[in-house]
Amino acid sequence: MTPSTVLCVVGTRPEAIKMAPIVQALRRYNGVQVRLLLTGQHRDLLDQALAAFGLRGDIDLDLMRPNQTLSGLAARILDGLDPLLAEAPPAMVLAQGDTTTVMAAAIACFHRRIPFGHVEAGLRTGDLQHPFPEEFNRIVAGRAATLNFAPTEGARLALLREGVPEARVHVTGNTVIDALLDVARRAPPMPAGLPPHGRLVLMTLHRRESFGEPVRQVLSAVQRLCAAFPDLHVLYPVHPNPNVREAAHAMLGANPQVTLTGPLGYAELVAAMRHCTLVLTDSGGLQEEAPALGKPVLVLREVTERPEAVDLGVARLVGTDPARILAEASALLTSPIAYAAMAKGVSPYGDGRAAERIAAIVAQAVGIQPALLEPAA
Repeated sequence: MTPSTVLCVVGTRPEAIKMAPIVQALRRYNGVQVRLLLTGQHRDLLDQALAAFGLRGDIDLDLMRPNQTLSGLAARILDGLDPLLAEAPPAMVLAQGDTTTVMAAAIACFHRRIPFGHVEAGLRTGDLQHPFPEEFNRIVAGRAATLNFAPTEGARLALLREGVPEARVHVTGNTVIDALLDVARRAPPMPAGLPPHGRLVLMTLHRRESFGEPVRQVLSAVQRLCAAFPDLHVLYPVHPNPNVREAAHAMLGANPQVTLTGPLGYAELVAAMRHCTLVLTDSGGLQEEAPALGKPVLVLREVTERPEAVDLGVARLVGTDPARILAEASALLTSPIAYAAMAKGVSPYGDGRAAERIAAIVAQAVGIQPALLEPAA
């Protein structure tokens, strides 16, 4: 790596989607060498997401193991990253979000005194158990970071309250909106196998704190929702974790109103968001993306680190209680007034230019003058 190398570390599909616009923006700068390192925390999902943006990894640690533990994964990431950082220290390392990959990358950089940039910094619930382990991971990353790229003013304030120096915090917007608008402009086709008529609900469910009874409660709510609305069809891309996959297929596999698929490619997911009526999710990314496309989001969690969407009225916390999920979804499906109040088509998370802002700050930090190879889109 050269003295102007920026190493972008990604491990999971959401990280790939949100880091892709930054990689693309940095590569427009003369003098910046961008290298993309994959930890492989997710395997097929990671490669699939990068392909949607025409990217592939320059370095692949390929660390995923069946039934991996958090500590085992963290140890392998540290062990894989450290020799690379020692042999050819980059000018800066960037990582996005709150996964084990991000936390381990922040620690590895701290140990080697290498500048670290945390993308999507400052998200907080105030509860280390919700979401678990993400809340802990992002606190570690934010405190270790030389540069914190906060998506919102609320995230900036959270970092300042924790004692992060103001000069290290920059409000940029969230790069997921950059990625979303890029893919949506291409008008991707809908996933195959869905009925041509009726209303579509898009659902995702994968959070570790939901494993067990909370997952079963949500799936029970989906059964009741389908029974109450015969015209409804639920598209559920099932996470490969067996804690989710086995319950989903056992409880919903025989329901003709439910389509269970493997994880969708990002273009397919965007198409599903564009065409659906409603989103049920415990995903942070969908809380950010769906409101920008005018889709109400019912958040299957008790707390969220993305309160801006809730405050704006485009997302609502409903937890995992079946009766509450059914009541909130039913209101949106039966009341045009209630639906219109949430389907505003606005997002508090950015204007599609977050990656430009981040790239400019990073280029300046590594000593590159702001001369682009081509104008920013």
